[in-house]
Amino acid sequence: MRRCVVCVALLALGMLWSAPAAAGLFGDDADQKPQVSDSAIAEIERALDDQRYLDAGRMLDQVALASEDDPRIGVLTGELALARSRPQDALARFKMLDTVAAVRPRALQGEGIALAALGKTDEAIPVLQKAVAEDAGLWRAWNALGVECDQRHDWAGAEAAFEHALKASGDSPIVLNNRGFSRLSQNRPDEAIADFVQALQKKPDFASARNNLRLAIAMKGDYQRAVSGASAADRAAVLNNAGYVAMLRGDYAAAKELFGQSMKAKGEYYGVAADNLEMAKTLEAGKPGPARKADAGSH
Repeated sequence: MRRCVVCVALLALGMLWSAPAAAGLFGDDADQKPQVSDSAIAEIERALDDQRYLDAGRMLDQVALASEDDPRIGVLTGELALARSRPQDALARFKMLDTVAAVRPRALQGEGIALAALGKTDEAIPVLQKAVAEDAGLWRAWNALGVECDQRHDWAGAEAAFEHALKASGDSPIVLNNRGFSRLSQNRPDEAIADFVQALQKKPDFASARNNLRLAIAMKGDYQRAVSGASAADRAAVLNNAGYVAMLRGDYAAAKELFGQSMKAKGEYYGVAADNLEMAKTLEAGKPGPARKADAGSH
């Protein structure tokens, strides 16, 4: 089981940078580049937070024309690369900036997240720890630390990191989902359900939290409630996952029924559910078998 573009009109060019006081758009010195305004940086950050990556990229291109040496632009470019699943590009960008005092903590945060995405977790953890040591408000670094602790079954470390991330982010739905998944992994379904519900209250279209909520409900043995309301497109996977949880709980009769319903809902051969059905039969007979499969559940 495992772990979020619409376009809007771009801001007018004049809003993307500000010239020095008492000067023209580019200042009196023709060689002096204007400074990128704080409001322009904030607008790009909002676009990244809203997953409007096309907008963010276009605005970054514009402000780079104004002041390509501004380290904040470098950090945001790295964060956009992360959002676009290009961690190697992001890592290279962040490494160029992790000695620049003005942006060092945030560059370290991005560097640690990129390392984790590349599977270099032993390198990622100390970098993320440096980031939060320098700026305790970096919730994404805390969140990444929580996920890393979770994957190592360091439950106390994960809980502490997610608590910091929630405080710093104002209860981000991303962090709530991740803490819920951690608690679900510890067989604490009631607490996990509370986190998933809160995440969905903040972000109703959060598919990962909704899938995880279904798994948590199934873990309590309420399989029909876990699968209720699933769309036609998702129903086969939802039924399979409920069956998977039932099988983990040793409820083989329910598991077989759910896997059968899953294959029927698929309308064509569904290898995952078919394999799981055979696994449930094998386990019910008291025999060892191959690995079981779920289609959902993630940080």
